[in-house]
Amino acid sequence: MAATVAAAIVALACVGARGGVANDAGVAVARSVRTEGDVALATDPSAAFWQGGEAIIVDRDVHGAVVSGHRTTIYSRWTPANLYFLFVCPYEKLNLKPEPRSDIETNKLWNWDVAEVFIGWDFEHIRRYKEFEMSPQGEWIDLNINLDHPHHEDGWTWNSGFEVKARIDPEAKIWYGAMRIPSTAILPVSGGVLTAANIHASAPAGGPSPGLKFRVNFFRSQGPEVEQKHMAWQPPMAESFHTPEKFGVLELVDAK
Repeated sequence: MAATVAAAIVALACVGARGGVANDAGVAVARSVRTEGDVALATDPSAAFWQGGEAIIVDRDVHGAVVSGHRTTIYSRWTPANLYFLFVCPYEKLNLKPEPRSDIETNKLWNWDVAEVFIGWDFEHIRRYKEFEMSPQGEWIDLNINLDHPHHEDGWTWNSGFEVKARIDPEAKIWYGAMRIPSTAILPVSGGVLTAANIHASAPAGGPSPGLKFRVNFFRSQGPEVEQKHMAWQPPMAESFHTPEKFGVLELVDAK
C-alpha cells in the first residue's frame, strides 16, 4: 500500500512539472536538448531542429488555474554558444503595440502580448536573474534583474545580444516566437571568459556542458488589458511574475 501511495505521489509530481519531471526536492525540471550546431532562427515547430527537443507546457494562470484555449508549447535546444527557445502560442485576441520596432529594444513591452523566459545561473542569490521577452511582432527586450536593487527595473539598459524571430498565423490563431540567447548572457563571465564560479553544476571554461542547471520560469501575457491572461509554467501564486522562489529548473542534456 505504501509503495502504491508513493508511486501516486511521484506521478502527481511529474504531472505538476508541466511537460518536465520533478526532482527529489519536488522542484519542476524541464530539459533543453543539445544540438550539434548553431542554426538560423526558425518558427516552424515541425522542423527537425525543434522536434529534437522536449515539449514544455504552459497552460496555467499565475495562481495555478487552467487557462482554456491558450495551451502553450515550448521547445528548447542548446549548443555551447547559445540557448534556443520556440514558443507556440494559441490565442483568442491579440494585443499588439502600434508601430512596432524590431530593430531596437522596446521598453515596457510587457504591457502587450509577450512570451517570456526568466533564467538565472546563481542558485545562492536567487533574486538575480535575466529576463528575455518577445512579442508576436518580433519586438524584444532583455533585462538584468536584481530584485534587491532599489531600481531593478533599470535593468532594461543591459544588452545580452539575444535574437528573436516571430510570426502570426491569423487563420489558426497561433503566434510563434523563437529566441536565441548567447551563453555569455546567462553564465558568469570573468575577463570575457565563461567561468564555473557559483554555477550549480560544473561548466568548463568556454561554454556549458550536459548536466548544467539553471533556475527558470516561462510566462505569457495575452489579450486586451480588460481580459488579459497571464500564464506561467510554474505559477508564482502571486500577481507578479517576479517570484523567484517559485522558479523551476532547466537542465541541459545530451541528445538521445
